[in-house]
Amino acid sequence: MAMLSINDLPEDVLVELLSHVAEYDLIHCCRLVCSLWRDVVDMPTLWKRKCQLEGFSPKGGIRIPDDWKSFYFLFKLRKNLIRNPCAKEGFNSWRIDEDGGDKWAIEELPGGHGQPIPLPDVKKYFVTSFSYAARYDCGCQYEVCVQLLSEDFIVLQEFCPEPVLIDQWSDAKWRQMSHTFRNYGPGVRHIKFQHGGKDRQFWAGWYGVRVTSSSLVIEPPISDGQ
Repeated sequence: MAMLSINDLPEDVLVELLSHVAEYDLIHCCRLVCSLWRDVVDMPTLWKRKCQLEGFSPKGGIRIPDDWKSFYFLFKLRKNLIRNPCAKEGFNSWRIDEDGGDKWAIEELPGGHGQPIPLPDVKKYFVTSFSYAARYDCGCQYEVCVQLLSEDFIVLQEFCPEPVLIDQWSDAKWRQMSHTFRNYGPGVRHIKFQHGGKDRQFWAGWYGVRVTSSSLVIEPPISDGQ
């Protein structure tokens, strides 16, 4: 009876087997076994399969990653780059440039007005005062601007959408705003968040916009091709 080795397996079977190996073992061990394994580990098919196995899927329908290996590792390592996004550490890691009304404050859920935030891990939030107020019986205009800055604080790219108008007697539901910066090039060293707006009646106290769970992540590169 002839003896067969793992290298005698069809390529697709070898890809399937290796796709179950931990990523760092693939790079530092499997890839060094022989030229065949090196070529298989370098195949986009293997890293695409690992993405499928671990639930890493690109957003945007038909858009696919430019490089499945890079996509895998960036997705594996992706994390929120903003420290203290939910006010667990007070105002640590945040610098307040303007502090209108009764100043910014921090509340614990379910304090304040309106509906609970639909994020079970969030226990606190930053809350604005009457300079930006939004409450059930007082409408407001909310504004946000996010800027990518160079080391010298030069604006490289910015996201400043139209103001959000919240009507009086609104449902006071939480609203999520998101944006993806693309093709901004090298040199980004700082990111500036600016919240603002105005209410229609100036009642003292912390009835303002609630801000929590701010998130900044680096998304893996994808393309518009099939």
